[in-house]
Amino acid sequence: MQNAINKAKALIEAMEYIRQFKDKIVVIKLGGSILDDEVLQRELLRDVVFMHTVGIMPLLVHGGGKHISRAMETSGIEPEWVHGRRYTDRITLKIVEHTLINEVNKPLCDILTELGCDSMGLHSMSSCAVTGKPLVLREDGRKLDLGYVGEVESVNSRLLEKLCRAGTIPVLAPLGIDIAGQKLNINADSVAGVVASAVGAEKFVLLSDTHGIRENIDDPESRISSISEDEIKSLIDKGVIAGGMLPKIDSCLKAIDGGVGKAHIIDGRLQHSLLLEIYTEEGIGTQITK
Repeated sequence: MQNAINKAKALIEAMEYIRQFKDKIVVIKLGGSILDDEVLQRELLRDVVFMHTVGIMPLLVHGGGKHISRAMETSGIEPEWVHGRRYTDRITLKIVEHTLINEVNKPLCDILTELGCDSMGLHSMSSCAVTGKPLVLREDGRKLDLGYVGEVESVNSRLLEKLCRAGTIPVLAPLGIDIAGQKLNINADSVAGVVASAVGAEKFVLLSDTHGIRENIDDPESRISSISEDEIKSLIDKGVIAGGMLPKIDSCLKAIDGGVGKAHIIDGRLQHSLLLEIYTEEGIGTQITK
């Protein structure tokens, strides 16, 4: 009996959040171990379908770095890195495109369809919602050669909003096309943050292999539940936030600066982490506010 009562209490707690986020877009970035584990994917996408069912409009952006690395290894190509970016020549770009579309994007769409939702994969071989431009990095005044690596220049927010309001879940691969028609490999975190801003998302949720921001990286109990933009900048200056967390933080700040209400970094490996972060008072990750 108590178990049933607890379930009822959870539903009541969720009701206010369901009302609050009804008919609002929530951008969810998928990355990390989720994309390597079909069971985790299905569990997570079931939660996305739940959100869709109760009136939220999910919009998914995915990465796929590990898939790309494995595909390059299979092809006998040694990856090159320039300041943390994968150098992308024409051969690498073909591998990136094929892998992201066929090994990541399509399976995600297929699972959503199996779970009863309409979805649409958006990428360089379909309706591409992202216009890109070559990413320019400099070192000692010298321009670095990154090949066909890009950054987001604009987002077709009208297309994305129309799909969401028509009941379709957009699933974006981190690929863009420039004004000349050249395809570009773009960092998925960056794409997600800019997309969240462009569509006026209510929330931006970044799923990864970390519980969120920690004051002490080695202490899981030091997770920061809620933090402001100014506090984040202070932790970056102190070196508390560094390494692989920086691009995630940057994407969250892009979303917040672009008008998104709140950004969240959560561990997608935890069962129902997405629902717990959105529909409960405490949450399980780190909430980032302006």
